[in-house]
Amino acid sequence: MNRNKAPLIVEAPGTGRPPVRTATPADAEGIVRMRSEYILGEPLSEEWIRRCTAQLIPRLATAGDARAFVIDAPGGSIAACALGLIHPVLPAPAYPKGLAARVHAVATHPDFRRRGYARAVLTALVEQLHTEHVTLFELHSSEEAAPLYRDLGFASSAALMRMTRLEEPATASEPSARPRDGGERSGWMPPEVYAETVLKATCFACVYFTDEDDRPLQLHSVYSPAHPWQLVGGTMDPGERPFGTAARECQEETRLTVSGPPRLLATVYGLPGAQWPYSTVGMVFDGGRLTAEQIRSIALDPREHDEARVLPLAEWEALMPPRDFARLSAVAEARRTGVAAYFDAWDWGTE
Repeated sequence: MNRNKAPLIVEAPGTGRPPVRTATPADAEGIVRMRSEYILGEPLSEEWIRRCTAQLIPRLATAGDARAFVIDAPGGSIAACALGLIHPVLPAPAYPKGLAARVHAVATHPDFRRRGYARAVLTALVEQLHTEHVTLFELHSSEEAAPLYRDLGFASSAALMRMTRLEEPATASEPSARPRDGGERSGWMPPEVYAETVLKATCFACVYFTDEDDRPLQLHSVYSPAHPWQLVGGTMDPGERPFGTAARECQEETRLTVSGPPRLLATVYGLPGAQWPYSTVGMVFDGGRLTAEQIRSIALDPREHDEARVLPLAEWEALMPPRDFARLSAVAEARRTGVAAYFDAWDWGTE
């Protein structure tokens, strides 16, 4: 179902009306709202607008099964749209490629009616589908729109029948009323919609270095007064694994190279707060003991840090917020005992 990525513009010579163009994934919400407002008997709730939009976005992409054409209104909204969904059927002489399409929505904003916009977008849609070997077209028509569809070649059929059969809601006594995790039963959702409902978190990875006397090394931040002294490390990039992040950040921040195998010292968790809207999950790896020469060789990135300092653990307390020092102490204890720490109180501030 691949198609040309370049938007198709269909001019209407001599009419003075805006051109018809191929819809893109960016038009998904506008099309969903047009269908909700001007086609459905009862407009969709914002939750269903969001669900429909999330499903339509990938379907309007190059490899998707949705085709749509729109006419833009001044100000960036949609004046008219036509949406078709391609689906496979068993081949027959009338549809040898086994492709059919349901015209799912044809809508025009009231301010732009009686200008031929519906005919323009629907004609563009049918012609595009025809170039993709779709030969069977289906739609459900209102009495008002039927003359337009007949004029374009559609015919009614007494054989067409329809049924909507929803799942009956489970009762509290039924085993399926709640999922096994005890949460509220909300029915199936597309993965991209469900993903919007789950916890969001940012992830980081750090390296814990000491000198040969087991005194922790930290870097002084030039950008974060809330966390002035920091372990070597930073936020994970897309596609990275935690130790890869730690090694990359170490190289970027100090020019030191960390080699494996990874030895995890601590897992850190923080709840969201006023300073950051997401939870934070981090891992701290053991970077080992640095010689005096290695410490002198540290080359800082001045955009991030302006000093590398080594101090006995107790002397760090006066220089750090209590939560940061508690985390550093937990990491130091994990190094000393060989038992990885679990530190879940590194929350973001509430003010």
